[in-house]
Amino acid sequence: MTVSTNRRHGEEKVRPHSVRAWVLAARPKTLTAAGVPVLIGCALAQTGGAFEKIPALLCFLFAFLMQIDANLINDLFDYKKGSDTQDRLGPERACAQGWIAPRNMKRGIVAVTFAACLSGLGLLFYGGPGLILLGAVCVCFAFLYTAGPYPLAYHGWGDLLVLLFFGFVPVGGTYYVMCRDWNPEIVFASLACGLVVDTLMTVNNYRDREQDARSGKRTLVVRFGARTGRRLYLWSGIVAVLLCLSFLFYGRCWAAVLPLFYLPFHMAAWKQMVKIDRGKALNRILGQTSRNMLLFGILLSVGLIL
Repeated sequence: MTVSTNRRHGEEKVRPHSVRAWVLAARPKTLTAAGVPVLIGCALAQTGGAFEKIPALLCFLFAFLMQIDANLINDLFDYKKGSDTQDRLGPERACAQGWIAPRNMKRGIVAVTFAACLSGLGLLFYGGPGLILLGAVCVCFAFLYTAGPYPLAYHGWGDLLVLLFFGFVPVGGTYYVMCRDWNPEIVFASLACGLVVDTLMTVNNYRDREQDARSGKRTLVVRFGARTGRRLYLWSGIVAVLLCLSFLFYGRCWAAVLPLFYLPFHMAAWKQMVKIDRGKALNRILGQTSRNMLLFGILLSVGLIL
């Protein structure tokens, strides 16, 4: 296996099977998407006076490991399906670039899946045995997203899965672990969080729409066109902020007001996305969207605690 000499993002050569290769395969920049929902869940638990450090840390650990696991699985199966090639517009993928052999990627997936399950077992002491089913569902869908005879990401289910697994599951799950409760505030917070995280998937699918169409990956942007992708990105952020206004009915004024400061940054990123339209330059919007997502999580969490 040869060493990749691709330097289109200004990176140095990556040695096959090196630590750096595995770090890049894990896609550490995507961990924001895993951390923000848990952060909001912790803030909700704090409002109920039930926040605990150890279960909070375990929730973060499980979320991060599951995100890494999903990234490795996507790397392997997108490569097998021909979606990721050496000329992809986004950041390089480990299998496609020859940094990690598919057989070794499989071993890495097994190791990370085991570690995630192990961290999840620690949560049983706080949330009860019912979490076993929730954890099993998370692991299953990490595989079903791009693997199996009906890969969900290839049939336009990605956005719905984001709402579930970056909204209701981590926000509500984190809250439940510490409070053993559920209330309408969790629904609004989960939906808002899921919509904001979905902006990251939307810009990614918007950038890759032409390559995805050629490889048979039928995302919503491929199915309904670039115009729909632009609208989806814009309105996901706007609706998320509008959902936060519902906290006014629960006497949480700061939780309703602070997320409004996310909107100018979201709008600025959307305008640049529309202006750039296609190509590698859209990777810059990915970075801005990730930053905005973190900003939203912090603003809502601080608002809830205040």
